[in-house]
Amino acid sequence: MIISVSEARTYPEFADMSDDELKTLLDAVESLVRKYTNNNFQNRFIRFKASSEGNILDGTSSFLKVGDTVQISESDVNDGLYVITELEGGTTTVDKDLWTVDNNLVTKVEYPPAVRQGVINLLKWEVSGRDKVGIKQESISRHSVTYYDQDVNNQVMGYPATLLGFLEMYKKARF
Repeated sequence: MIISVSEARTYPEFADMSDDELKTLLDAVESLVRKYTNNNFQNRFIRFKASSEGNILDGTSSFLKVGDTVQISESDVNDGLYVITELEGGTTTVDKDLWTVDNNLVTKVEYPPAVRQGVINLLKWEVSGRDKVGIKQESISRHSVTYYDQDVNNQVMGYPATLLGFLEMYKKARF
């Protein structure tokens, strides 16, 4: 995860959300960031190969800790993002069940501080600004509302383009 549920809870905007609701929102924004940038934010120096059974990987790295995000690839069935919940005795336990496979390539995922802060801003907008989408100007007396055009020039994947500007430097070419 780019930020944990407990870290998101430190912001008052998320106080009324359940843990499941907040985790779903965090996962959705993380997926959006990775797709938009075509960047998986992997630290390829921290990786290992391991077999899997249940939610346990038979292997670990001394550079991993509980709460880190790892990406499993080259397994065909377990490919995806997982959060480490336990490290013990040469094994790594993750937050979701895995298919039993002999070969998983496990790589640590690290997000830069600018991406983490940008995601917090996206989450805050999602909670407090989503219901005002399209409103450019609003007056109360004699009630007047002006809507702006929602086109490719001012929105990206349902978010205002200005909120996603922080991701431009992390974009990778698509081939």
